[in-house]
Amino acid sequence: MSAALPPSSVGAALSRPFSRRTLLAALAGTALAAAGCTGSAGDDADAVTPAQVDQLATQVQVQEALVAAYGLAFAASPDLAATAAPLAEQARAQLDRLRAAAPGSPASSTAVGSPAAPVDAAGARAFLRGQVAVTADSHAFACPDFTGARAALLGSIAAGLRGQDGLLA
Repeated sequence: MSAALPPSSVGAALSRPFSRRTLLAALAGTALAAAGCTGSAGDDADAVTPAQVDQLATQVQVQEALVAAYGLAFAASPDLAATAAPLAEQARAQLDRLRAAAPGSPASSTAVGSPAAPVDAAGARAFLRGQVAVTADSHAFACPDFTGARAALLGSIAAGLRGQDGLLA
């Protein structure tokens, strides 16, 4: 049997706002607990339909275009390259995870052309923010069509890109 907290400590605990870090830690713990309660790795719960395979391939291409956009923006603005290099690395890591989640996805695709290059160094940041926002929107829009790990991956990448957009502001 557990002891109840005194009413004064409960009220004090509820009056303090949660920090983002505390909230994220609680959500991560909940997600891990939920993952432990799901079926085995052989479940068909996370199987994809042929249409979903095509959607995942499209999301890989969208992320590839974002990685290319980082390269174009960095070429136009060395200052941006110096400050935003970790964001480009994050976009590349997200691409790797998307490729791993997409059944039959090749190591790289050439189906999507590179986005238009920014005109000058002054426009590089705005160009990159636009590309980040478009990519985040694409992943967020695709997310509800999936379940399980793929939905979580798309949602996580979309959220991460929203954070990148804020950092590039």
